[in-house]
Amino acid sequence: MTTYDDRASLTDLTATVERVRSSVEGVIEGKPEVVRLSLTVLLAEGHLLIEDVPGVGKTMLAKALARSIDCSVRRIQFTPDLLPSDITGVSIWDQQRRDFEFKPGAIFAQIVIGDEINRASPKTQSALLESMEERQVTIDGQTYELPNPFMVVATQNPVEMEGTYPLPEAQRDRFMARVSVGYPSVEAELQMLDVHGGVSPLEDLQPVAHAHDIVKLIEAVRGVHVAETVRRYAVDLVAATRTHPDLRLGASPRATLHLLRAAKAAAALSGREYALPDDVQALAVAVLAHRLLPTAQAQLNRRTAEQVVQEILQRTAVPAAPQQQSGFGSLGRGAPAYPQQPPRRL
Repeated sequence: MTTYDDRASLTDLTATVERVRSSVEGVIEGKPEVVRLSLTVLLAEGHLLIEDVPGVGKTMLAKALARSIDCSVRRIQFTPDLLPSDITGVSIWDQQRRDFEFKPGAIFAQIVIGDEINRASPKTQSALLESMEERQVTIDGQTYELPNPFMVVATQNPVEMEGTYPLPEAQRDRFMARVSVGYPSVEAELQMLDVHGGVSPLEDLQPVAHAHDIVKLIEAVRGVHVAETVRRYAVDLVAATRTHPDLRLGASPRATLHLLRAAKAAAALSGREYALPDDVQALAVAVLAHRLLPTAQAQLNRRTAEQVVQEILQRTAVPAAPQQQSGFGSLGRGAPAYPQQPPRRL
């Protein structure tokens, strides 16, 4: 695993993230927390689900993130007649070679934008399962590796709208986080009219980072230290969803892993080499809520999964912050005493 032993390397990587963030925020006005979560999922090697009503910039956010990075990008418009082979690819008989030739589908890209993913049938949605979890595609007994980095950014409309299919539980569980863009503020909407009124800012958007820069960032995030107490806190949060009376389906062990990876990425984005309980808390709703299924009684009482996660956060004991020591490596700030061993360097 690649490690980074000097502050200059971490500074360079942080600068790369800042360039991508500024590029995306130039298109998506007034939503810095949404952009930050998108970058967190990218660095944590996850996939992002953007859910909201039409017209609030879901696809714009996905496109802005994809165009800000110099890597291969494919867009899939999910429709009811879309077939699984349109996503994964198909083997075609070659008359000259007298053999089957594999034609890769749209999934063979570093960033895949799935627009309105819940307008396709569950059969077609299931074509993403292997690629999102194992980063490979198996066609006719042959396995093909997907490029690195690989990220699926999918948008979906609320299931109450016409022509939508609810995502299966297995599909939702493969998305690391779900984010809602929401309506912009009055000031942001006025600024949007000025910026988007003439031409789309996507037309002038140029890549500000290379794919190999993102790979280095991902390697750096893997080296972020997570203390035993912080890991146990994440496990306690997820375990509480499995016994909550308002939930008939709790979060899976994959959710625990995703929560930990996202916390490490959030720590790296904050310039820290170690994760804190605050990182876990800040990401718990985005990472856990879309995986949970409320009971029928909870739905009648209009209890949402987000409210349940917030309640669990309030009830679960947070690890106490121990006394800090001065002189944490080359960062020049106090290090928490959470680690029982020296933290790994980025």
